[in-house]
Amino acid sequence: MRKNLLYLLVFFLLLTIPLFSAGALERIKKAGVLKVGSDVAYAPFEFMEGDKPVGFDIDIAYEIANALGVKLEIINTSFDGIIAALKAKKFDIIISAMTITEERKKEINFSKPYFDSGQIIAIRADDTTIKSEKDLKGKIVGVQLGTTGEIAAKKLKDKIGIKEIRSYETIPEAFMDLELGRVDAVINDMPVSLYYAKTHPKIKCIGKPFTIERYGIAVRKEDTDLLIKINLILDQLKKSGKYDEIYKKWFGSLPIR
Repeated sequence: MRKNLLYLLVFFLLLTIPLFSAGALERIKKAGVLKVGSDVAYAPFEFMEGDKPVGFDIDIAYEIANALGVKLEIINTSFDGIIAALKAKKFDIIISAMTITEERKKEINFSKPYFDSGQIIAIRADDTTIKSEKDLKGKIVGVQLGTTGEIAAKKLKDKIGIKEIRSYETIPEAFMDLELGRVDAVINDMPVSLYYAKTHPKIKCIGKPFTIERYGIAVRKEDTDLLIKINLILDQLKKSGKYDEIYKKWFGSLPIR
């Protein structure tokens, strides 16, 4: 009798396992939508055009959603809390010009790198005193909260003696204070800083990137099936030439390889 009860229990558990172990891909396809967390204030990667999010990352997100056969929903999220929101299942993945770091990899998994970047210094166009990182000694530097720009600035502060680091919720706020003279420089990702300087003549970028960084798409640790699929889609985008098409659309040239 006991054996029969044990067999029945095992049989019941085997039947119910699929109900509790559906993979991320299955859940997304069943819902019919890919939810993407992004800090939509980081042109040209993600920013608002009217009431619509646009940018390089947004186009990549659309391609991934199309490849999965689902709709795309962008959920605007502060970068400082975006990893916590992913882990809390507020969305499925993060596509937000996020640099792959060992510290972040402790909490989340990353796709293959899809963009090469680095930190660069932006200053006011009429400033002739700052020509490299060492000239930030005694200066006030603006950064975005929770970014690798903030990490780089803190390292420079210890190394060369930056007077003060001011952290902002979004990078446009930091650039605005730079234009107004409230900070002396902004440390931020090169493509975003160059894009901002191109559209704001009071700002210029100096030197070359002083860090090497690579962006990845972030997924929860347990969503390995989704990670594998995203990597396959990224490979296909590059193989088909679609990645180059999107890159040229937003940066005016093809990526250096």
